[in-house]
Amino acid sequence: MKLTLSLTQIVAIGSFAMLAAAGAKAESYQGVQPAVSAKSRAEVNAEAVRTASAPNQNVVRGSRGAETMAASTDRASVVAEAVRTAAAPDQNVSSGSRVNSKVISTMQNPVDARASAANAKSSRL
Repeated sequence: MKLTLSLTQIVAIGSFAMLAAAGAKAESYQGVQPAVSAKSRAEVNAEAVRTASAPNQNVVRGSRGAETMAASTDRASVVAEAVRTAAAPDQNVSSGSRVNSKVISTMQNPVDARASAANAKSSRL
């Protein structure tokens, strides 16, 4: 009796052998681990009651309008900085805008020009 196996049969036998070897490495079951908590059951229940009875608990943040924030600088200086930045002559140009070039501001900022003109005018009076 001559035994002949095709390539697909050899691959199938090899894969079954690998599955059998992998199945032999099962882990043992340690059971359910005990719960570890820093709070007692009464503390957890009290916190749950407080949370459940809190007002607006299902309202997402920002749905009631803009939130308040503490301002670290005064409004006038922020507005002045914004106007000066918006009037900058080369505000949209970066060093990567042109190949092998450096951005050198050659123009005076119009806000600075107006301020120096106003200072010069007030010193003449």
